[in-house]
Amino acid sequence: MNAYIQGDSSVAEYFNGSWLDPESYRGMLESIDRRFDADARCRALEAMNTRCGVGQDRLDRWVEEDGLMVTTGQQPGLMGGPLYSLYKGLTTVRLAQRLEKVLDRPVLPVFWIASEDHDWEESDHTYLIDSSNQLTHLQVPNPGSDNRAIHRVPLGPDVDQLVEQVAQLLPNSEFSSTYVELVRDAYTPEATLADGFRSVLAAFFEPLGVLFTDAANPALKAASKDVLFAELNNAEAHEAILRQDAEKLEKAGHGVQAPILEGGVNLFLEGPEGRERLYRHADGFELHRSGETVTAEEIRERVEADPLALSPNVLFRPLVESTVFPVASYVAGPGELAYYGQLKRLYEAHSMRMPVLFPRHGVTVVESKIRKVIDKFNMEPDDLRRPYHEIASEIARDEVPADVRRALGQVRGSISEGSGQLLKAATMIDSTLKGPVTHARNAALSAFQDAERKIVQSVKRENEIGLAQLEKAHLHLFPDGKPQERVLNPLYYLARYGRDFITELLDRFEVDLADPTE
Repeated sequence: MNAYIQGDSSVAEYFNGSWLDPESYRGMLESIDRRFDADARCRALEAMNTRCGVGQDRLDRWVEEDGLMVTTGQQPGLMGGPLYSLYKGLTTVRLAQRLEKVLDRPVLPVFWIASEDHDWEESDHTYLIDSSNQLTHLQVPNPGSDNRAIHRVPLGPDVDQLVEQVAQLLPNSEFSSTYVELVRDAYTPEATLADGFRSVLAAFFEPLGVLFTDAANPALKAASKDVLFAELNNAEAHEAILRQDAEKLEKAGHGVQAPILEGGVNLFLEGPEGRERLYRHADGFELHRSGETVTAEEIRERVEADPLALSPNVLFRPLVESTVFPVASYVAGPGELAYYGQLKRLYEAHSMRMPVLFPRHGVTVVESKIRKVIDKFNMEPDDLRRPYHEIASEIARDEVPADVRRALGQVRGSISEGSGQLLKAATMIDSTLKGPVTHARNAALSAFQDAERKIVQSVKRENEIGLAQLEKAHLHLFPDGKPQERVLNPLYYLARYGRDFITELLDRFEVDLADPTE
């Protein structure tokens, strides 16, 4: 939400301080320390699946010195997902480094993988640019997810063909073999989308001290069981809180990212139709897809038999995270900032303080070959945000010789002026002549407009090579008409530039907190 990023006071009540103010982060300490002693911090570390470049000495010091965490998260994305997943992780690293100095405590960066998500279609694809500068859509076949949580669905043998396709598509360089092997090791028939996502991102962040947790981690599920049941027991009251705040946001003109559904509980239960949303019901609760009714006690019994059966929805997942981990700040994308704005009072209902939200960094990667092209046309990357055909037509019109443009303008002016005089004179003779004269004027203007289009097309043909280069630049910066960071996979750049690509990004992702105490 731009209003929060810009420090708009109209949304201040929905968030916990300012992301630029060190005092906002210091304000988290008392609330965290009240809930996390050394044992609780040890349990938090037990809920990690992967520790990238974090030595035991640092972990011990983190426990002993009342350590904190900066977290971010994402649902699994094929081959590491789009660029913004990488950006979220790198922003988390930089913020953790900065807060460690500001708060004088160890701060660990943590990446939460939302493997309980059941929307296969959101996770099963990615995009690479091939050697001929064509955008290629890569998709792993659905092995039969049946609305199950992604962590429960092995990829199956068809993934081998996809891996080989990636190997063929990646640029041939001194670095490419490293990333081909990474993908081969991460995406096996026995692995899940969540497993592959974690393996790829862990390799990206290996030297940076990032910890990874998975929503289906047994230790995490054990540590979050009580807060899930607390939400179940207070479903009606918490729905009322969320509804009040959603209505307040909408009335203030800010909109609501996650709608509050009548009777909806902020939990999912695995049932006959896979992972199903729970709704309040006269007999207890109802599973949304199958219509099965269950009591609170039956839900508890299912969770005792299978701790993975009960899981949070998008609004409650952040509270589970803050229950298990001492979260001082969460690095959020634009959509996340919006729905976190709905959650402050829900945190308070669970006796927690909402973390400080830090907007993730975002960049547009402009390679030197792309920079040469846009410089040739005297453009900036953001100028290519529009559809390519509009840009090409505008350039072609600008390339039309001045004498042609001048002549066309004179012709249109003459037609408009002459037809106006004729219309005035003719209608004095007979008012019914207005229609034929107007029709003739419009036909003449249309004919010259058609002539102008043909002139522009001719100019386009003469500039075919340059415009083709610009079209490729457009594809690199706004593939499929969308921001690069939301489409392209990082593997394209890593295969071309190696780890220098990540180092360069990390250097640019500065975290500038104006701290008067330093």
